Amino acid sequence: MVRVIPAEQIPEQSSWMNRCWRIIATGLCFSLFGLGGLLLSGIWFNLMRLAVRDPARRSQLTQNSIRNSFRFFLGTTRFLGVLDYRFEGAERLKEDRGCLVIANHPSLLDYVLLASRMPRCDCIVKEALLNNVFVSGVIKAAGYLANAESDRLLEQCRQRLASGGTILIFPEGTRTSPGKALTLQRGAANIALRSQCDIRVVQIHCRPPMLTKQGKWYNIPPIKPQFHITVQDKIETRTFIRADDVSPALAARRLTQHLTDALQSDSINNEK
Repeated sequence: MVRVIPAEQIPEQSSWMNRCWRIIATGLCFSLFGLGGLLLSGIWFNLMRLAVRDPARRSQLTQNSIRNSFRFFLGTTRFLGVLDYRFEGAERLKEDRGCLVIANHPSLLDYVLLASRMPRCDCIVKEALLNNVFVSGVIKAAGYLANAESDRLLEQCRQRLASGGTILIFPEGTRTSPGKALTLQRGAANIALRSQCDIRVVQIHCRPPMLTKQGKWYNIPPIKPQFHITVQDKIETRTFIRADDVSPALAARRLTQHLTDALQSDSINNEK
């Protein structure tokens, strides 16, 4: 069913001057993000490595530093008028330990938005990012998991969840093209079933679309983008396991379909 938006709720297009400013401000924000990554990697995390000997304490300080840095970055984007954002149910993320957090992936900023509100965020990243000068230091300091061999990654995720970690996954594997149906890979379901952990579902809507897979950073929408992040209830993974299953793949297929339905609800219409 197509959602009809009343005409009075549809924002007018920005002026030419406002769009020019948002292009400049977006460039400034990207520069700030890269500089922040270099400062955290080259200075702050090295100082912590020298001053804090306890690994658990150092890990917590690293997570806090990343979360607060992302909050500062997002606050800057809002202050400069690049975008705006609104969370619904973000307090639920504080309850999650030993939990898998999955979300749809419409924008480049999705990870930043969620990690800014999660007390602990163990993320799975592309192995190629370990060679990125701007973010590799942050990834290594935070102990993020590299998406390499599937069997080794599954075991690493199981151990991280068993120790109380919270793993963030975008099960599409890449950013969604606006207006298209979601196609989820089974990796998230396999991790949840093997670890016997609950799943927290998060929907991210961005209207109009910004920083999509096809769009460049300077492709500024005609109006200021609005992000709406909705944190939903948990899903109990065990309910998708049946005694008569002849293969674990059947449970993974059922769970993946359920996650697809949960993430896809209203997402296509909201991002058009």
